[in-house]
Amino acid sequence: MLARKSLWIFFFVNLAIVIFLVHSVWTLLSLLVVDGSSDAISRAELPGPNSGLPKGKQTLIPRIIHQTYVNSSIPSHWREAQQSCLDLHEDYEYKLWTDKSSREFISSEYPWFLETFDNYQFPIQRADAIRYFVLAHYGGIYIDLDDGCNRRLDPLLTYTAWVRRTIPTGISNDVMGSVPHHPFFLKVIDSLPRYDRSWVLPYITVMGSTGPLFLSIIWRHYNSGGKLADKDRLRVLFPDEYSKHSWSFFTHHMGSSWHQKDVRVIMWMGQHWVFLTVLGFSVAVLVFLCLWWAYGRLLLSGSPKGQSLRRRLPFFRRLSNSSKAEYELLSRQA
Repeated sequence: MLARKSLWIFFFVNLAIVIFLVHSVWTLLSLLVVDGSSDAISRAELPGPNSGLPKGKQTLIPRIIHQTYVNSSIPSHWREAQQSCLDLHEDYEYKLWTDKSSREFISSEYPWFLETFDNYQFPIQRADAIRYFVLAHYGGIYIDLDDGCNRRLDPLLTYTAWVRRTIPTGISNDVMGSVPHHPFFLKVIDSLPRYDRSWVLPYITVMGSTGPLFLSIIWRHYNSGGKLADKDRLRVLFPDEYSKHSWSFFTHHMGSSWHQKDVRVIMWMGQHWVFLTVLGFSVAVLVFLCLWWAYGRLLLSGSPKGQSLRRRLPFFRRLSNSSKAEYELLSRQA
């Protein structure tokens, strides 16, 4: 009875460890299967590039374009993309958030976040954070400098908030739109201090604390709270509507200026995720078997109940016989 109880304890401890690990990454796992299609901005909803607003719809998001850079001197390789948005939207207000103006804005309007903002390890984290705050505060459309405009963005102003879908999982923060004080972006800025953690690799740290991975996790939590009213929904712009066609809203240019050498490792992992998944499960099985062996070899070997259990379980019996054979062989050689 004691041996059987010990065996059950062993299995339950391992099961608890597995449940804890799965629970810890459950939101990330869910991103593999939740694609946001229920909130997609359908192409059927959108008028042609030269048309006005969709029939029966009105503008909700303010006509403001937000962009960020370290200062006002935009690099030459991004000026064409920036100018394409300015040329198509002369009637929009344009706000370029520099490092200086971003900090002044946070200090003035959101002083509770200033310490976190100042203590970010990488400048891109501040560039990520400020875009969430200005959308929550002013509303408008945020556009990365490496994204150009392919057509007027007026149809996207008819939604209360939207983000861009990325493949294979999650959403991105390179183009986003919102009315002021939308509950999703309020949740985002409220969550930023809790996700301010270092994950050793710069890329993972940025992605998980302020970047698209962070935003995707908040998106999953936001949508898991039950059915949302239309005004609170976060709509999703899919790749076809983003930049794949002549009628898409944006064009994508050279970017990722903040990437460091660790990105090569991450990209390799992304390209070989099937192999790494199989490897991970194999390692988990190997660890389980090693724990089982150690449990039988070290914890049960000295007790009478343990000896009885070894005789009943073939796995432990083979271990016992093997140990005796090795001991006898060594004794004869001595």
